[in-house]
Formats: sequence, C-alpha cells, structure tokens
Amino acid sequence: MNHGRKITGGKYHANRKKKSYERKNQDRHVIVDRETRKKTIRVMGGNNKTFILKTNLVNIVISGKAKKAEITNVEATPQNTFLARQNRLMRGSIIDTSLGKARITNRPSQEGMVNAVLIK
Repeated sequence: MNHGRKITGGKYHANRKKKSYERKNQDRHVIVDRETRKKTIRVMGGNNKTFILKTNLVNIVISGKAKKAEITNVEATPQNTFLARQNRLMRGSIIDTSLGKARITNRPSQEGMVNAVLIK
C-alpha cells in the first residue's frame, strides 16, 4: 500500500475517527528539578490520573518508616544508560539523595509521587 492509496490511485478513507482513549497523550518524562510540577488527565471510566513531570522530593522507606528526602542526582538507570545523564526518574533508577543512595520502587510517570528504598 502506498501512503493510504489503492492500486488504482484512489484514497482509502478511515471509517471513523479515533476515540479519545485511543489518542496519544503527552510524553511523560519525569526529571529532577527544584520545583514540583504535576499534571492530571482523565482516563477510562471518568477517573483522573495524576503524574509528576518535575520533582526533587522522594519518599524513602527506612526500616518500615517513610521519610522525605531531596534528590540530588540520578546515578544509574538500568533500562538505558543515557537516561541517567538526562536526570530521568523511572522505576529501578538509582538516585543520590540527602539520606544516601536509593532505588526507585514505583512508576513516577503513572503516579503523583516518587517512592524509593535505601541501598545499603
């Protein structure tokens, strides 16, 4: 098929538009920044999903208790080494915080916070 054309040269026409849940959303790249920036979108069933775009705060679990700490840098990202250079926060990333090194345990691009566990 040549760019949506029939063999005779006529066009293929879509039988319907895309539904709102089929449309592409904004890319959710969570990065380290001084200010916290969140965004809320409507999802299936009329529910709302809040996700973070920028933050420098993390909830760290230390022996069963949660403490807030400040993120200083992203040390490593197992999925892609180049993402650590861009200070991207994602699940499994090793971050440097005010309490020490920690590993992110949740998905900040789908939730409105960053949770982590200290690495010993």
